[in-house]
Amino acid sequence: MSNDICPTSKRREINIVSDQKDQDLLPGLPDHLAQVCLSLVNPSLLFSVCRSWRRLIYSPSFPPFLSLYALFSSSSHSNQTHLNFHAFDPISTNWRVLPTPSSGSSLRLLLRHPSFVSRNLPVQSIAVAGYLIIVAATTDNLFPALPLPLVFDPILCEWCHAPPLSAPRRWCAAGSLRGLVYVASGIGSVFSYDVARSVERWDPRTGADGPGWERVSDLKDGRFCRDAIEAVGWRGKLCMVNVKGESIKDGVVYDADNDTWEDMPEGMIGGWRGPVAAMDEYEMFVVDEMKGALKKYDAVRDSWADVIESEILRGAEQITAGGGRVCVVCSGSGGKGIVVVDVTAVPAKLWPVESPEGLEAVTVHILPRMTTS
Repeated sequence: MSNDICPTSKRREINIVSDQKDQDLLPGLPDHLAQVCLSLVNPSLLFSVCRSWRRLIYSPSFPPFLSLYALFSSSSHSNQTHLNFHAFDPISTNWRVLPTPSSGSSLRLLLRHPSFVSRNLPVQSIAVAGYLIIVAATTDNLFPALPLPLVFDPILCEWCHAPPLSAPRRWCAAGSLRGLVYVASGIGSVFSYDVARSVERWDPRTGADGPGWERVSDLKDGRFCRDAIEAVGWRGKLCMVNVKGESIKDGVVYDADNDTWEDMPEGMIGGWRGPVAAMDEYEMFVVDEMKGALKKYDAVRDSWADVIESEILRGAEQITAGGGRVCVVCSGSGGKGIVVVDVTAVPAKLWPVESPEGLEAVTVHILPRMTTS
């Protein structure tokens, strides 16, 4: 992953970490000045030099580099499916298990159900403003699983709850724009036309005690509760379609400045043939799940341009983008795997990331690395 990230928010005060038992970080310089100098060096170089520098790059005082976060399911054939989040450290190339929420020993969210033998039930999570947020999932009785969305802070390495939505839901559209979480449509314990048209947003930087969810302009109908879909933040707008895959789609775009909805451009919706994500909310990418082609949207021409095509990208189920990389969850003959594409390289380069043994990737996100105390 790229080491260039935005500064963390002002939600915490961080003190300089120094260990008197270790040697000076840089001989002749106080540690606070040495850390300023070393923060300009690629963390992968610091990691390989000495133990004190290795400890420094994981301390709260060092600018956090980007890591890959993934929701994994156990690949056993039993009826019980266990879900856990892991974080992949690109410097040490190790996976680390996230702490479990205080509400239970594992995430009790349903991925498979006898009534849906041909597909998994969605667990909808997003990365926004440096947080990982789980907004919707399903219980074994097919009800919404989360009365309160769950929020993970990588810097504090802690879970907490978000304020409640107006109604818990599943099969919704979820995404982020300008640091805000957006949840649109969905189905609650029973179908409600009001919920199916509703759109709410929340600023995770305000915390659970902040203003809570704000309702914005409704969708014109309830077409967007048919599937669990991505709402993609892009250039001040939120873009989404109502179904996944090759099906005929309806597409809409939310203008955050004017609080209005409009139809999606013809070329954009025409090329929306797989999972979509935006890099820094500026460049939008799609993986054509049938062709295995990664493409980038050209707003001027209203068309999608090829970036790279590979057999390994076929069956793409979900993608995320950040730090010059597009990370893809693909479903191949060997099970679900993760592929990383460097879209800054010419030509683009891709490589697989090995999953922890016995686990299959469900979703991936890019966030700052977890802090080690």
